[in-house]
Amino acid sequence: MEGTLTRVTDVFRSVFDDDELVISRSTTAKDIADWDSVMHVSLIIQIEKTFGIRFSSTEVANLQNVGELLDLVEAKGPR
Repeated sequence: MEGTLTRVTDVFRSVFDDDELVISRSTTAKDIADWDSVMHVSLIIQIEKTFGIRFSSTEVANLQNVGELLDLVEAKGPR
């Protein structure tokens, strides 16, 4: 899981253009100023590309925090 968090953090930093961004399992969109619906779509697309996985719209809509995103990435089998 630690490797997944590191890779997801890299994606967040790239998408939000912030090399100092720190995320944790409890991080939500409310914790990151620029995390709006457009950035959310970009973030999900980049995570899918990075891990070679696909999310359903239902899976994405049900995510409440970064921890749930990490669990979903793990369940999909990150590469």
